[in-house]
Amino acid sequence: MTIDNVKMLREIALSLPEVIEAPHFEKTSFRVNKKIFTTVVAEHNRATVKLTPDEQDIFCTFNTEVIYPVPNKWGKQGWTHVNLQLVQRNMLTEILKTAYCGIAPKHLAAQITFEED
Repeated sequence: MTIDNVKMLREIALSLPEVIEAPHFEKTSFRVNKKIFTTVVAEHNRATVKLTPDEQDIFCTFNTEVIYPVPNKWGKQGWTHVNLQLVQRNMLTEILKTAYCGIAPKHLAAQITFEED
């Protein structure tokens, strides 16, 4: 299950404009314009995404077993863990798009569309 979920995250992240995959210490990172918007640790079945504190609050109301703040000062800055074993593809897509738009240049972020309720 881990490999499939990491592959799913990689597929979604690399589908976003100008994203590259690169190592980041013991993790794999996904970046746009040299800035990291998510990292993955496959052996922990976990991704970590960069959200604003407000976005983090919104996403974390869904289910704290699926998405929850990093438990330290990084979490207070918006860094958020995503349990890759439990997250559904559509939710992961929206999380990654949100993180991407938070750091991507405006002309790239403007290309992203979100699901509507």
